[in-house]
Amino acid sequence: MTRTFVIDTDPGIDDALALLLAARASAARLEAVSVTYGNTTLDRAVRNARVVLARGPSSAPVFAGWDRPLARPLITAKETHGAEGLGDHGDLPAPPPVAPSRRGLLDALSAAGGAVTLVTLGPLTNLANALAEDAERVRRHVTRHVMMGGNVAEAGNTGPFSEFNVWCDPEAADAVFRAELGTEMVGLDVTRRLVLPAAAVAKLATHADPDARWLGRLLGFYVRFHEEYEGLRGAVINDPLAVALALEPAWGTIERLPIAVDLGDGPDRGRTALGGLGDPSVAVYRAVDLAPVHALLLERLFGRWLSEADFLP
Repeated sequence: MTRTFVIDTDPGIDDALALLLAARASAARLEAVSVTYGNTTLDRAVRNARVVLARGPSSAPVFAGWDRPLARPLITAKETHGAEGLGDHGDLPAPPPVAPSRRGLLDALSAAGGAVTLVTLGPLTNLANALAEDAERVRRHVTRHVMMGGNVAEAGNTGPFSEFNVWCDPEAADAVFRAELGTEMVGLDVTRRLVLPAAAVAKLATHADPDARWLGRLLGFYVRFHEEYEGLRGAVINDPLAVALALEPAWGTIERLPIAVDLGDGPDRGRTALGGLGDPSVAVYRAVDLAPVHALLLERLFGRWLSEADFLP
């Protein structure tokens, strides 16, 4: 079965891999992309989305969304994704000015036309704005919402408890969870398991094929970041897992849980903790079968240069 996708994203190293996967997967039809801030600024993220889609290749239109959180200052992750948002690709053209729009995701849904699987890979600001603007249209188009973000049992990647996308705009995440879209949370509990070892990234970076080297330059920055901050010899590639599970949910195990988003300003900001009565129910991925995910990534992204053995630590 072919699934029709709209992706909301903030490219971003692992977002770039997720976009390439959605553009190339035989079971996916990528109809539109909306863009937000997060890993980088909105103008860079829009440029990066277009750069990556050209490599897909994909003709999916790109729509600019909102450029900052609903109620908080803008903070981006250049220390994680590089000054331009695409790792060691620092030689990108200067991003043209972008007019932020609260309707960016609604425009992407309209471009897609019919029922879609919505995959959100960045802060949930665009989806929260779309729900506030026209919840009926969102519900009419979005038959399934798969988000990369949050965590229940795994430690945070932004402070001790929180995942970056939710930390950026906890108010947006809270609004989306309370909208009862049937949101599926592909959080750090499973994405931390999807690692491309440093040796595999080095193999890409030193390959004779320029397509392999492009991926190696993308991921090399991630490898250095993870080693410096976590002592991990590899790149955690969170976002492609959300696309993989959007394509085949049976590869993961879901538990429906009440989730409370911390809306404070302290170290718990953005924490997605197990809640109680009155908290919205979210479908949380608690486990994942990595073998078919690796096979998909090899088939559509890395298989010309890497093998399953390259995923072994």
